Amino acid sequence: MGSKKIPEVRFKEFSGEWEERKLGEVADVYDGTHQTPKYKKEGIMFLSVENIKSLKSSKYISEEAFNKEFKIRPEKNDLLMTRIGDIGTANVVDEDVPIAYYVSLALIKSQVLNPYFLQANIHAPTTQKELWRKTLHIAFPKKINKNEISKIRILSTSFEEQMKIGCFFKKLNEIIALKERELDTLKQTKQGFLQKMFPKEGELVPEIRLPGFRGEWEERNFFDNINSIIDFRGRTPKKLGLDWSKSGYLALSALNVKNGYIDLNVDAYYGDEELYNKWMGDKKLKQGQVLFTTEAPMGNVAQVPDNKGYILSQRTIAFDVDDTKITNDFLSILLRSPIVINELYSMSSGGTAKGVSQKSLSKLKIVVPKSLEEQIQFGNFFKQLHRTIALHEQELNVLKQTKKAFLQKMFV
Repeated sequence: MGSKKIPEVRFKEFSGEWEERKLGEVADVYDGTHQTPKYKKEGIMFLSVENIKSLKSSKYISEEAFNKEFKIRPEKNDLLMTRIGDIGTANVVDEDVPIAYYVSLALIKSQVLNPYFLQANIHAPTTQKELWRKTLHIAFPKKINKNEISKIRILSTSFEEQMKIGCFFKKLNEIIALKERELDTLKQTKQGFLQKMFPKEGELVPEIRLPGFRGEWEERNFFDNINSIIDFRGRTPKKLGLDWSKSGYLALSALNVKNGYIDLNVDAYYGDEELYNKWMGDKKLKQGQVLFTTEAPMGNVAQVPDNKGYILSQRTIAFDVDDTKITNDFLSILLRSPIVINELYSMSSGGTAKGVSQKSLSKLKIVVPKSLEEQIQFGNFFKQLHRTIALHEQELNVLKQTKKAFLQKMFV
């Protein structure tokens, strides 16, 4: 914190230093019930850490229990903040309805601070660092005591400036929440299409069909559509007398092959030209080939993004398809369909870490459109849906990064 308590970014009509106070001097801090309640199907809504984002819950307690346990209650424009486990996430109570809350949340009441200004202030990096310093990390789950929350330093300004800052972050939060809802809707829509655009078990016609296609799909053995499986199970650089490099050909493993994409920032190992050629031999991966993680985790599906060359590493296999029978794009969607996922899990071995073998895959039955043109259009449909979801995810990430930057620069 600099010598002058002035934020880097500010609305132009305001000037002068901010004032430093302890939170307990400008607000009252309470915690919730320490009793594990008896939940009801209806009554007074009961909140805990997992409800902080929405301030909505499907858990309720009786009015009798509420009146007994809660003499101090959340009211409109109060804040609830997580204080056990996930520390320091705050939300403003925006309705005048009775709410019960567990000890994992702290109730913050202030008559002199704008609630949305205080919420953003709590989320600002300097306040988050202080909350972290005052947290009991040796406890499990970690927690910050109510009295320590009261000692947190809060820098505030005139109520007019608070109102302007609070309104700004309230609107930004609403835009982010709207984008999150749109993204959730898109993902649910995708799941709905995956459910309905593949025939149900025992059937050969899907509930929803792309225009222009009729007739039954065809049941086949999975391996009838595959020329070969590329699987280098157990292969390591040391076994080839070599080692990983800092750059070169990226190794694809069960850690960086995610559902629908390759995460270049996770488990990034590289091989040089010699290792690549020695490892992959004549089984070079081609753009569009389907990758499948066999265990830890099992069932992630992605496609080779380009022809730059990749090393196929641990717990990941690639399919060389018979392109007269099935397309790579269709196969990548098929392997993520609920009916195939359920079948693979029923075949899988292992306790917590499930795994599927080539022997299990050889028993897998799939239902496929006879027409390659239908498969192509099917793949294109889901590719466009994936692109739309990815675009929304990028936009949401930009909004969150923008908010993070403003929290950094608009608070001292």
